[in-house]
Amino acid sequence: MSEMITADLVDLDLSADTKEAAARALAERMAARGRVTDLDGFLADVAAREAQMPTGLDGGIGIPHCRSEHVTEPTLAFGRSADGIDFGAPDGPADLIFLIAAPAGADDAHLTILSSLARQLMNEDFKAALRTATDAGATAALIRGDEPEPTPEPESRPEPTPESVSTPEPAPEPEPTPEPETAPATPAAKFKIVAVTSCPTGIAHTYMAAESLEKAGRDAGDVEVVVETQGSAGFTRLAPDVIAAADGVIFAHDVPVREKDRFAGKPTVDVGVKAGINRPAALIGEVRDKAARGETTSGTAPATPVDRAGDAGDSYGTKLRKWLMSGVSYMVPFVAAGGLLIALGFAIGGYTINKAPSVAEHFVWTQTDSWAALLFQVGSVAFAFLVPVLAGFIAYGMADRPGLVPGFVGGSIALTINAGFLGGLAAGLIAGGVVMAIQKVNVPPVLRGIMPVVVIPLISSAVVGFLMFLVIGKPIASLQRALTDWLNSLSGANTIILGVILGLMMCFDLGGPLNKVAYAFAVGGLANPTEGSLKVMAAVMAAGMVPPLAMALATTVRGRLFTKTERENGKAAWVLGASFITEGAIPFAAADPLRVIPASMAGGAVTGALSMAFGCTLRAPHGGIFVVPLIGNPFLYLIAIAAGVCVSTALVVILKGMRKTAPETGADGAGDATPQKGQEPKIPVAA
Repeated sequence: MSEMITADLVDLDLSADTKEAAARALAERMAARGRVTDLDGFLADVAAREAQMPTGLDGGIGIPHCRSEHVTEPTLAFGRSADGIDFGAPDGPADLIFLIAAPAGADDAHLTILSSLARQLMNEDFKAALRTATDAGATAALIRGDEPEPTPEPESRPEPTPESVSTPEPAPEPEPTPEPETAPATPAAKFKIVAVTSCPTGIAHTYMAAESLEKAGRDAGDVEVVVETQGSAGFTRLAPDVIAAADGVIFAHDVPVREKDRFAGKPTVDVGVKAGINRPAALIGEVRDKAARGETTSGTAPATPVDRAGDAGDSYGTKLRKWLMSGVSYMVPFVAAGGLLIALGFAIGGYTINKAPSVAEHFVWTQTDSWAALLFQVGSVAFAFLVPVLAGFIAYGMADRPGLVPGFVGGSIALTINAGFLGGLAAGLIAGGVVMAIQKVNVPPVLRGIMPVVVIPLISSAVVGFLMFLVIGKPIASLQRALTDWLNSLSGANTIILGVILGLMMCFDLGGPLNKVAYAFAVGGLANPTEGSLKVMAAVMAAGMVPPLAMALATTVRGRLFTKTERENGKAAWVLGASFITEGAIPFAAADPLRVIPASMAGGAVTGALSMAFGCTLRAPHGGIFVVPLIGNPFLYLIAIAAGVCVSTALVVILKGMRKTAPETGADGAGDATPQKGQEPKIPVAA
């Protein structure tokens, strides 16, 4: 902070009467020190930021701020106005004005300091000291947080000794009457809130809202608030167990909350970032009221959330898995939309619809074939994004937004040279690695502003393009062709073995990384469909439907082996399994993994093997039973699924029946057959 504000960047008698004049007066001080290279350009950036949202805050504060390529290093200027200047705060003009200037490529260390200042602005003592300061140097020191010089203590007189002072002995006090013992009071459990704060620039409002919410929680006494700041000084996710334990959620943001699904299923208040600063107590009250009424956000959080990047303590293998899963998670919506539209086109117009002319040139409103061609061609466009999106978001998981450009470029090159799905994986990893390497280079401050928008995209795209076109692209394309030829050549026992392997992978972690690998392998084959790749897609979807359907059936035929909650989950698992949502079995696996997972894997292996043996094919990447009309050999396909479900159901019932103790008794009296103390033994009844 010592370099960010000095005495000559402080104006205790700011004479401006408008926010534009105030910004110019403070910016001129920055320009005089060489911190701003283009005064008018910088002020235009400040005005653009102000147009997004006024920067005035309650309590007489104005914080105009922006990121700008015309700023050489993070700088802070302070002005104090006697008459006040209107910055759009609800309670009137601001007398304390902070102009915050950050380069477009400011590093995290400087931005962390600025975030600390933003939190200080929520401190009443800090603001009072600024209003009474009389010296520019002392004011700058106060803002920097410099320690004041210690005040020497006055000399103390020597304590009198017992010899010099005689003290009369006190009269003996009467014995106190003992009070009856009372049990210590149990402290009431605190209401736990998790919050996310973010603003367009991510410098000031983000951290001021966080401090305001945390302070309001402390003032309430029985509330605990933990905030995730999604600002420019870094993005550290709240631990999953902290989110899981929360009683409510507050979003105070002006830009989209990243990875918002983590907070689904809880009472939520969603407001702008300034509401988090100006009325935190009211927001806490709102979320408590919603919790009392049982209001929650729709949907449920993903059971196995994909983190966008590896945490600092993760091993390289764990980080690699997270990077790959990041790409797959962003790819899936394109796969689902594009693949299902293609499948609908085939269903309506037949498998020759792929040869229809462009609907932009030839479309007849009354012809079914024209509508089928429209669906097919829209789906083909969406599906063409599969590999570029996969590569782009693998790189995004590694290097954040700077990785997107080289990732998408590399993925598009993979399509151009027919390197396919494997080429997209390689392109994403290379792009992310190149950007991470560039980001480690120590560049002069004057270049930081153009690094993320010019230098990094330029260099990384050139390097990725060179490697994909001339070095590794052709070998990967050859490997992709060999894999395709191998799938097409499979017959007899080989196809059954592949079906078993895919079934085991789909059911091992129920929507987790291994499941996603098998699914991504199948979907990758749909980009250039062959007989072999269509069989793989059918086997993968069939096996993925088995675990939730099996758990649903088991809770129906042997309800006494499951808790009341599991029986309720079993009702939902029917729909989830039929829709090819393998995650529907996760509640059962989490409660009893040693029985549920092996049983699910056995059924998945049976279904995958039978689907392959029956020669079933599938052109749609999702849909469950709703796309059965698009399946080759649909009757045999349903038999394969039913066989796997029966195998898994029988195994899980047998394994659970071998337990010495059974689940808790439900409301309907079904449950524990083990006699409890003081009870007669219950006789199990066949369901």
